[in-house]
Amino acid sequence: MIIRHVPYEGIAGFRDPVESAGYRIERLDVSDPDFADADLVSPDLVILMGGPMSVYDRDSYPWIAHEIERLGVRLAADRPTLGVCLGAQMIAAALGARVYKGAAKEIGFHRLTLNATGLASPLAHLANQPVLQWHGDTFDLPAGAELLASTQLYPHQAFRRGRQVLALQCHAEMGVDPRIEAWIDQSNDCLAEVGIQPDTLRAQYAAIGPLAVAAGQKMIRQWLCALD
Repeated sequence: MIIRHVPYEGIAGFRDPVESAGYRIERLDVSDPDFADADLVSPDLVILMGGPMSVYDRDSYPWIAHEIERLGVRLAADRPTLGVCLGAQMIAAALGARVYKGAAKEIGFHRLTLNATGLASPLAHLANQPVLQWHGDTFDLPAGAELLASTQLYPHQAFRRGRQVLALQCHAEMGVDPRIEAWIDQSNDCLAEVGIQPDTLRAQYAAIGPLAVAAGQKMIRQWLCALD
């Protein structure tokens, strides 16, 4: 099951490895009327995608508290779960960690710094490969989780809990998906804040994106193969 927080942030490049592993993809938008009654525990795999909102925007988005509560039940059952950007922050919150605004926004293609645990994990496929970052929030490392990767601006870039739960701040699913145009079109203020011109980002996406998403697909394939 794919949990989508906004229509333009979907599974993108992760679709192929997920389907190749034998999973049938079902999409559930938080705006769907049946989201309030959705079962997040039974699906064999749940992938939580990104979105422009923040975990702490609960007054503006009442579904956030509901999603975190249901996600907590799934994580307590140690069910296979992947979180991307906002999805990673949701996992951190459901595991009891604090989620909060970072010191500065991180947008564009950046390399991760993998620690020894990260290099021994599926994230090794991302070593030395710039991947798309697009976030302004961060989180404390949840209790019982292992840190895998960092960047200079964001020490907590990726973590896992055992083999079943993986949380990624970066967008390793994005590299060829044309929906990047929706991201750019709705982010003029954010891009100006970090000093990136839209056309510069488009050029990076065209030049670096295909290699980045190929590395991300290898990462997800390896992670899926190791699930219980």
